Amino acid sequence: MSFKLGYLAGDEWREHSYAPLFKRASARDVDWLVLGVPHGDPLVLEKLLDCLEEPYFLLYVLHTPRGEAEPGRYQSPSLDRAKTKDFLHRFSGLLSNDARQDFWIHSPSSHGTLVWDRHNLIHAYGPLECYEQELRALGFSEGAVEIPVPHAHHYRDEFDAEARNLIGAFDWRRAPLQPQDEQ
Repeated sequence: MSFKLGYLAGDEWREHSYAPLFKRASARDVDWLVLGVPHGDPLVLEKLLDCLEEPYFLLYVLHTPRGEAEPGRYQSPSLDRAKTKDFLHRFSGLLSNDARQDFWIHSPSSHGTLVWDRHNLIHAYGPLECYEQELRALGFSEGAVEIPVPHAHHYRDEFDAEARNLIGAFDWRRAPLQPQDEQ
């Protein structure tokens, strides 16, 4: 069984799956939602995407490569909704089950950004009320979202080919990692 975030149970690493909960967070006059992604289900990200207007820009933050490319921040060209959803479907296995990356979707016109991180959390900035509606429709409720301690990030060799295909999917514009990207 593949999973990106595990917790230690005795001497065995097991999948950590968040309950369907979200909470509001705030810092420096910016509010956003933080939610756990139960079983790494990419449908959660796809439903939140429905709150954002096109065009979209993807940011693939490759912080722990396994030979597919250099570490860095890979920004996509401008994409419409159909191409973005196609990308999510095509690479859902990697995004859901492997912790080598963080993945961002940004909508300049909606002033919204979705960040799916290596801890299987989504940080949702922008139209918070719409996000909350979508989450409630998926069965989420307000509550604490906690990363397990101790925990481990898993980098799976079965996703190496998919990671190479992802890097080949666009003419990405690469920039160096920023300090907050590195583990």
